[in-house]
Amino acid sequence: MPRHFDPVLVNDRFGDAGLYVDLVFQRRVILFDLGDHARLAPRKLLRVSDIFVTHRHMDHFAGFDSLLRLLIGREKLLRIYGPPGMVEAVEHKLKAYTWNLVEGYDGNLTLRVIDVDETGLMSAAEFQGRSRFVRADCECPQYENGLLAIESDFSVRAAMLDHGIPVLGFALEERVEINILRNKVESLGLAVGPWLRALKDAVLGEAGDDAPVPVAWRDGAAGRPATLPLGLLRREILKAGPGRKIAYVVDCAFTAENQEKIVALAGNADILFIEATFLDEDFAVAAARRHLTARQAGWLGRKAGAKRLVTLHSSPRYKGQGELLADEAQRAFLNG
Repeated sequence: MPRHFDPVLVNDRFGDAGLYVDLVFQRRVILFDLGDHARLAPRKLLRVSDIFVTHRHMDHFAGFDSLLRLLIGREKLLRIYGPPGMVEAVEHKLKAYTWNLVEGYDGNLTLRVIDVDETGLMSAAEFQGRSRFVRADCECPQYENGLLAIESDFSVRAAMLDHGIPVLGFALEERVEINILRNKVESLGLAVGPWLRALKDAVLGEAGDDAPVPVAWRDGAAGRPATLPLGLLRREILKAGPGRKIAYVVDCAFTAENQEKIVALAGNADILFIEATFLDEDFAVAAARRHLTARQAGWLGRKAGAKRLVTLHSSPRYKGQGELLADEAQRAFLNG
């Protein structure tokens, strides 16, 4: 995938599950799961704007406290999405600390927490540093057709899976892929800069060809127009195509209902990130613990029509044998 949509696993296959998605062009990051994130530098964590938590087992949520410690005193809005009880969980974590000095900090950290119940209803609350993180319930758009978040150029969809508890699987999808042809920008005498973000927004907003787009010139604007029509810029410096998609699925049983939901969620994904917790020879253990085997993960990826499969979240019993899990998953993915 191009650099402006860059997903990277937070840990190796035996570490806590987590996916760091760098939306480079927007200078922000989406994080899937919040377990151990010690491998991520603070500068990377400071760019996180949205976190999508599959469930609250410790290896998927224990990183909340260290991230909170990093963000305290900063002017920032952080959105956290999760399964039933997410709002209450964050509220209890915040109540565990004493906040008598926090309202005097320069920045006002705001946590907006949204949870989704089994029926698809969403509820939300905000916690602000200036208010000593006292819970304030607020309205939020409702969960329709699995859509948790919709922005101008991407959406995040969720599916409720069974792990003995409700667990969310996620898919991040671009509405359309827009590539800026840098050589064409320069050949027109235009500068590469922030104005290109406005250009992309105009395209995503389906503005007409006559819509004026403010531009920046490499050698200054003297004697040159301050805007150019969207149609001209679309023809000369843009290349658009179908948006890309990644899916993230961990901690779920290989039940018929889960299979159907995962295949639908990950349908035609460019990359499916999926747990391969056990080897298939240990399928009875996997079933008892409501996890996937590597073969099952590969089969699901093939069934979904994913272009690429990346496995993670493997049992520590296989340390030193990670290639066996990866090979088993890939064989099922490629050959059925």
